[in-house]
Amino acid sequence: MVDRDVAALDDPVAGSLRGPHASLARRLGQAVSFVPGVATFSAVPADAGVAQWNDLARLLGSGEFADMFTCPANPPSEWEPVFVLEGRQMIWPGSGGPDQAHAEPETRVIELGAESVPEMLDLVARTQPGPFWPRSHELGTYLGIRDHGTLVAMVGERLRPSGWSEISAVCTAPEARGRGYATHLVSALIARIVSRDERPFLHVAEANTGAIALYERLGFVARKRVTFRGFRTP
Repeated sequence: MVDRDVAALDDPVAGSLRGPHASLARRLGQAVSFVPGVATFSAVPADAGVAQWNDLARLLGSGEFADMFTCPANPPSEWEPVFVLEGRQMIWPGSGGPDQAHAEPETRVIELGAESVPEMLDLVARTQPGPFWPRSHELGTYLGIRDHGTLVAMVGERLRPSGWSEISAVCTAPEARGRGYATHLVSALIARIVSRDERPFLHVAEANTGAIALYERLGFVARKRVTFRGFRTP
């Protein structure tokens, strides 16, 4: 694997929407956002002025939610703040895959597609891993583990800036925790990403110390602290 330009991770939403996820994007001027049902992430340039924010407002519509992810630009005063969350961005440091000790036998890991969306939405509703919508599975590969036919754990790909793939939607049903499913699934997805000559990265809330510890055990390292922000359009 060749070394990846980590600068692509400074604006992963725009990089993803203008690159691998261009088919899932809607644009107006320099404002860009995912189409409804896939994700609520939007982006404007880091030095955006009133014109760019007005373009995003027109793109999304009045009173709509704009998840600006880690965009540092501040919107005009008439935009309503919705949330602020401190987090960190973590990257996979090496060129190889995960330690084979973490590998889950392939028979336990299944790919999840459109037919699994109702189950995926139910699992997300019960575990709250972060934003997930009816078409989020179109962002990349989603893997899961079933227990007696019931989906109890999953992980998937989200943002895809050039050369990178973000691991997201890591969740395990309460009744299935403590079995190592998250470790196995994340390891399996890392292996698939690396096999495509891409490099994994992820984002995690700073308060989620358990998840941070898991990712550190797997080998991820912190790249930088980030602030997630969301707003509502005028």
